[in-house]
Amino acid sequence: MTSTWLPRFGAICAILLGLSIGGPALVEAFTGETAVTSFVLGIGTALGTPALTVLYLHQAAAGGRFGLVAYAVNVVGLGLFAGVAFTLNLVLFYLEPAIVERLLQGPTRVTFLAATAVFVAGTVLFAVSMARSRIFPRPAVYGYGVALPLLAVLAPLPDTPLTSAVHVVAGASLIWLALPVLPRRTAVVNEAA
Repeated sequence: MTSTWLPRFGAICAILLGLSIGGPALVEAFTGETAVTSFVLGIGTALGTPALTVLYLHQAAAGGRFGLVAYAVNVVGLGLFAGVAFTLNLVLFYLEPAIVERLLQGPTRVTFLAATAVFVAGTVLFAVSMARSRIFPRPAVYGYGVALPLLAVLAPLPDTPLTSAVHVVAGASLIWLALPVLPRRTAVVNEAA
């Protein structure tokens, strides 16, 4: 295994995560939510932790202690919110609306709100860390810091053109953040001695 494996793996996860967030939103803007788009979005959440980890490692030296704390809060919040997104897209999607409404009136609602709050706080902190480190493109950092929290807050609401737009911006931001992390292939030149 080479030293470029982890950055490449994490960057590919970030790109695939961005596509799994933005791609379904583009489709849903015309068709509404479908079983296929919900599946892609729900499964894509599994790629968040390796994506976030490689983004952190790429800017760790410049991020300092604040960057480490921001990463820690973001990775915990991401884990919690990935569970929420998975549940919304792969479980609740298939239930009758009356059952979902009743379910979300109990402790599940409080749990979803708490998970969302930790995710939003962590995402904003990590975006601030990335902005301070000046390693990643500014528009991608701002997209991450605004669109992902909005995506989390809007997740339980019905799909609208606004929610689709937020998903597309969040997905594009993740893809843009992944590009500087991808290791560049360099040509090996044989030099005669």
